[in-house]
Amino acid sequence: MIEIDPSVCSGCSRCEVNCTFFHTGKVGRSMSRIKVVKIEEKGIDFPVVCRQCRERYCTRCPSSAITLGKLGQVIVSATLCDSCGVCESLCPVGAIELHEGLPYVCDLCGGTPNCVKECSMGAIRFEKEVSDHVSLSEFKKKSAKLSPESKRFIYVEETTQALRNEWASRNMP
Repeated sequence: MIEIDPSVCSGCSRCEVNCTFFHTGKVGRSMSRIKVVKIEEKGIDFPVVCRQCRERYCTRCPSSAITLGKLGQVIVSATLCDSCGVCESLCPVGAIELHEGLPYVCDLCGGTPNCVKECSMGAIRFEKEVSDHVSLSEFKKKSAKLSPESKRFIYVEETTQALRNEWASRNMP
């Protein structure tokens, strides 16, 4: 599972660039499987990527186009996918987004995630052994019918609240 430490993320987007280039040979945010959410007014940069959640909402694909790999990563079958968008709508944090009719989601680059290798700040880590997957049921309730971008924003806002409170308490006289 990919783990994020927003307290050290610089917002450089190297993770997005390297993800896209690894998978497509091109560079472009829309094709990245990790998306950096920037909340400038709060000083937060946070890469959002598949959380390999306990619920595995995306596997409810009506076409059975989504399966899980040996590392727990999401695998999308381009031949089975009919571009219905159910996986995109079910992901509570906006980690799946359709691009040209196919769901783009982190597949852990086959076990050596490029976003982790290229993060010079150490904000992104890869944990092969995961004992307890995070539940996203609370985010699911809040994100129904929102766009992937809006879901990511809500997820980042709520996930970083404790960090922002800590920063604020340090700066109080």
